[in-house]
Amino acid sequence: MTATLAGCGGSSGSGDVTLRLMAADYGDSAANSSKKYWDGVVRGFEAQHPGTKVEVSVYSWNDVDRKVKEMVAAGHAPDMAQIGAYADYAAAGKLYQADEVLSIPVQADFASELSDAGKVNRTQYGMPFAASTRLLFYNKTLFSQAGIQPPTTWDELAADATALKAKGVKTPFALPLGPEEAQAETGQWLLSGGDGYLDGFGSYDLDSAQNVGTFTWLRDDLVGKGLTGPVPPGQLNRADAFAAFTRGEVGMLNGHPSLMKMARDKGVDFGMVPMPGVSGRAKSTLGVADWMMAFKQNGHKDQVRDFLDYAYDQKNVLDFSREYDLLPVTSSAQEAMAASPQDADLKPFLDQLPSSELYPVGKTSWAGVSANLKKVIGQAVAPGGSPSAVLGQLQRTAVTADNASG
Repeated sequence: MTATLAGCGGSSGSGDVTLRLMAADYGDSAANSSKKYWDGVVRGFEAQHPGTKVEVSVYSWNDVDRKVKEMVAAGHAPDMAQIGAYADYAAAGKLYQADEVLSIPVQADFASELSDAGKVNRTQYGMPFAASTRLLFYNKTLFSQAGIQPPTTWDELAADATALKAKGVKTPFALPLGPEEAQAETGQWLLSGGDGYLDGFGSYDLDSAQNVGTFTWLRDDLVGKGLTGPVPPGQLNRADAFAAFTRGEVGMLNGHPSLMKMARDKGVDFGMVPMPGVSGRAKSTLGVADWMMAFKQNGHKDQVRDFLDYAYDQKNVLDFSREYDLLPVTSSAQEAMAASPQDADLKPFLDQLPSSELYPVGKTSWAGVSANLKKVIGQAVAPGGSPSAVLGQLQRTAVTADNASG
C-alpha cells in the first residue's frame, strides 16, 4: 500500500520549505496504516511551524527500502527516511549526523543501547525509531493437555516439544529460517547458545564453536526428531509461523509483541517466557530497531531538526509504540510505559531491552551478510546438513564483504 500525506497547514510563500519523509508502514490493514499516525504528527507539527510543510509517503516494508534506494540513486533523496538500515548511506556521506538534526535533550533521551547501534565509526547517524525484543511464546492450552511447563533450558524445550508431538500437536516448535526474517530467528538462537553474530572485538564470528554447536543441536535435537514444521525450517517464513500459532497448531515459537494481539484476536490462550539457554535462561535476547535518518542533499537541516524534535516528543513516541505494539526508543517514554497499567502486556519485552543485542547495523556490510544468510541458513539444519560448512561459508563471505566496505 502506498499513501502520500500532503501537509495541510502552513502558509504559502517564498519562504516556505516542504520536507519529504519516506516511511515504512507498520499497520496490517488500511484501518491502522502508519499513514494515520503520520497524518496526526504532521497536523500537530504544521500548526506550530507555519513556515514548514511536511509530505510523508508511506510504503510497505516490502517496498520502502528499495524506494528510498532508488530515489537516492536518482539524485532525489528525501529529507528523511524511516526504514530498516542507515549504514550504507552514512558511509557514503549522504546523511546528517544525529547531533546536527536533533536538539541535545532529544538526542540524549534515546536509550543508550539504541543510540550506540546507530553509530558508524563512533558517530551517530541512525536515529532509532521503533524497537522490539523477542520472547518465547507458548500455547497454554496445548501445554496443559500435554502436562508440561514452559522451558527454561534447551533440554526442557526439546522435552516439551516431544511431549507436544506425542499429543498430536502439528508443529511442536516453529523454527522460521525462511527468507522473510531468518536473520532474526538465527540471531535469537545464536544468543541463546551464548554467542552471536560478532566476537568481542566487533568482527564477524558466525562460525564460532558455540554457533556451530547451536545449529548442530537444532539439527539433531529439534529438526531431526521431527519436532519442527509444518514445512522444513528453511521454507518457513515468520508470518506463516505466526499464522499457524494463531490457529492453535504451534506449541512454541519465538515472537515479538505484535504476536500478542494476533493470538488474542484468534482466541489463543498463550504465555510468554524469556528464551531458554543451554543450561538456563539466555543471558540476552535479540533486539531489533528500525531507523530514522536525515539526508543532506536538500539542505533543510534546521527544518528537519524542528520536525524530528517534534516527532520524538514523548506523547508521539508512546502513541506510535502503543498503536503497533512496539517498544519506545526514548528513556522518558520507556519510563512512562513501564509505569502505565495500560502497557502491562509490553513490560516483559521492555524488561528485555537493556540486555538485548541488536543486529550489527553499524556495519555497511550487514545488509549483504543478512541477505546471504537468509538464502542459506536453512541448509544448516536440513537432514544431512552441515552447520560448520554453512556457517563457515557465511563467515568467509561476511569477512570479505566487511573488508571491502573498509
